Amino acid sequence: MRTRRFDLLLILPLAIFTLAFLLLPLARLGVTAAGGERGAMAFLAILTEPRYRTSLIATLLLALATTAATLAIATVAAQTLANRRFPGRGLLLSLLTFPLAFPGVVVGFLVILLGGRLGLVGSVTKAVAGTNVVFAYSLTGLFLGYLYFSVPRVLLTLLAAAEKLDPALGEAARSLGAGPLAIQRDVVLPALFPALYTGGALCFATAMGAFGTAFTLATNVDVVPMLIYTEFTLATNAAMAAALSIALGVVTWLALMLARLRATGA
Repeated sequence: MRTRRFDLLLILPLAIFTLAFLLLPLARLGVTAAGGERGAMAFLAILTEPRYRTSLIATLLLALATTAATLAIATVAAQTLANRRFPGRGLLLSLLTFPLAFPGVVVGFLVILLGGRLGLVGSVTKAVAGTNVVFAYSLTGLFLGYLYFSVPRVLLTLLAAAEKLDPALGEAARSLGAGPLAIQRDVVLPALFPALYTGGALCFATAMGAFGTAFTLATNVDVVPMLIYTEFTLATNAAMAAALSIALGVVTWLALMLARLRATGA
């Protein structure tokens, strides 16, 4: 009996947190979404009305592209850093993870400095070709911004997994005649799959819900976080903003659940 009481005491903070910051806000969002003029049809409008549907598709494609590119870059970087010791390795790792210190607005500002109307790329292309190339305010700019703050997060996850790999496995495969690509395909990547699923899911979830960078850059595109903001503040349509929030949360939750199932082999 005493052990049971102690277990209940330990789980009490988690229960309070779940109730206060998850269940009650979600219930309130559901009530708000269903309490608008459209009622529960607000959820259907996300798929049927072009503005909402296009925004959701653009956000999904952007998150998927960011996740794929981030995993590719972070996988190569993690294996390189895990298998090699060289002077300046700690400094290089610190520089690679430095973007974690920047909020989304700062990341967006950096992208503007690179590809904005007065950015570095535009200045160079105008001097060389006479054309000012601007990409900061498009999906390309958002992709680069999301990639900038996603790589460090996934890199740390993959680096921890790569450092635990037994080098003898690769040596054994090499002694049996396997080439570098075969070793990657049959030995290294299968061992990294749990970390890849976890890092990819976190990257996808972050890209789906990123607001600071989108607020700075998304002037020519509508992504769901910005659409929620404009529906709530400019259009004063709290019901639609709540419906979009729930839809965004459900998509992200499904991605996280799927990644967890794949990572655990369930």
